[in-house]
Amino acid sequence: MLSTLFLPVVLCLIFPVLFLFFINSLRTFKNSPCPPGPQGLPIIGNLHQLDNSILYLQLWQLSKKYGPIFSLQFGLRPAIVISSPKLAKEILKIHDLVFSGRPKLCGQQKLSYNGSEIAFSSYNEYWREIRKICVVHIFSSKRVSTFSSIRKFEVQQMIKRISGHASSAGVTNLSELLLSFSSTVMCRLAFGRRYEEEGSEKSRFHELLKELQAMMGSFFISDYIPFMGWVDKLRGLHARLDRNFKDFDRFYQDVIEEHMDPNRERADQQDMVDVLLQLKNDRSLSIDITFDHIKGVLMNILAAGTDTTAATLVWTMTALVRNPRVMKKVQEEIRNLGGKKYFLDEDDIQKLSYLKAVIKEALRLYPPGPLLVPRESNEDCIISGYRVPAKAIVIVNAWVIHRDPEAWKNPEEFYPERFLDCAIDFHGQDFELIPFGSGRRICPGIAMAVVTLELVLANLLRSFDWELPQGMVKEDIDLEVLPGITQHKKNHLRLCAKTRTNI
Repeated sequence: MLSTLFLPVVLCLIFPVLFLFFINSLRTFKNSPCPPGPQGLPIIGNLHQLDNSILYLQLWQLSKKYGPIFSLQFGLRPAIVISSPKLAKEILKIHDLVFSGRPKLCGQQKLSYNGSEIAFSSYNEYWREIRKICVVHIFSSKRVSTFSSIRKFEVQQMIKRISGHASSAGVTNLSELLLSFSSTVMCRLAFGRRYEEEGSEKSRFHELLKELQAMMGSFFISDYIPFMGWVDKLRGLHARLDRNFKDFDRFYQDVIEEHMDPNRERADQQDMVDVLLQLKNDRSLSIDITFDHIKGVLMNILAAGTDTTAATLVWTMTALVRNPRVMKKVQEEIRNLGGKKYFLDEDDIQKLSYLKAVIKEALRLYPPGPLLVPRESNEDCIISGYRVPAKAIVIVNAWVIHRDPEAWKNPEEFYPERFLDCAIDFHGQDFELIPFGSGRRICPGIAMAVVTLELVLANLLRSFDWELPQGMVKEDIDLEVLPGITQHKKNHLRLCAKTRTNI
């Protein structure tokens, strides 16, 4: 008798408390001000004031006027911009669940098979499962380790090509070479093929990849003012997007069919398509993997793995050439460790503390993604006393955060020593340095990216002395960038490699 009465009594006591808490929270939200921001126009909001190609710089200027959190109106959609480590922590850690959504943007949704992957998928049960698959089966430390022979081989091939340039006193276009290296490695890891020797097929693939990046970062007015989508059609954006999607879809389909061929010659180790097809056939997961899911994940791997790795390598070499003191110091560390070895492998590189500091500093000063992939609020929330409504687009400006004078001494200086006695790292727990993001939506490929960066840089700096082409001085190397999601150097980095004779 007592037990049957207990539950109703408890509910009667708890319900009023919960109701009052809800009412109070609602009142607090309604009474809280919106973040400050520039006045917009009816319907289009602030869109006319923004340039997609230099957006991170424009947002930096606005943050100097309106503070580390401010609001914008993207057409009919509210947006907030975060520009400090403290507020990034609120968004990406304290209220991570609230801000784990993704805005559904036309180009990204189309090319990701309506979010059938981990970068642009909505935050839901499917996303949790597909991320688990990627973390456990594709980007695990064991899987990263099994691919070490591929990375080593491709770095050695690149060293041979540069040696050819050096022997003829030629100039090496590092921008092109590193992008080619990066795409070849990712193709071998994902598809088990290197398109590098396939002539026109290689050119076609690189053009497709370049167009994919362009469409990912393209501005579709229908994303923000739906009834004006006809403007996108007049501009030819939808036709261009459909063409790129169909080209890549055929490419993915050919790769999948090749892997499903029972007569296919099997490699010694599984590539990523093998892994995903095996998971599809096992049917042991809580979701049924379709070919569209596999294609979406492949798009993620290609777009993220190729572009960001190449851009980071180019920017790091750019910074080193512009800072001869740092170049000399990191080369001394690498060469003192290697002794007479021709090639440094991944185990050797773990001992190179200054090289690791150089990479951290390059990721701080030249983040390949100056703006983190936009998030979307799943519900109303209060951030730093300001009201952020549900369905607001949330932009974290990593470029500004990495230059915060309160977090970094002399933030514009390329000074790797700052990391030698500093516990700050880029794995998502230190919000002063977030090139890979943080929280639930942190990039799962960090380990793969870092081991590749370290291997390439250690061997480029060990094997060659790098000089500017005749007639150039370090001040001639500019820092201009191309528009796009990934921050590429606008003018290619061209250097002269001098082979070391005492290796």
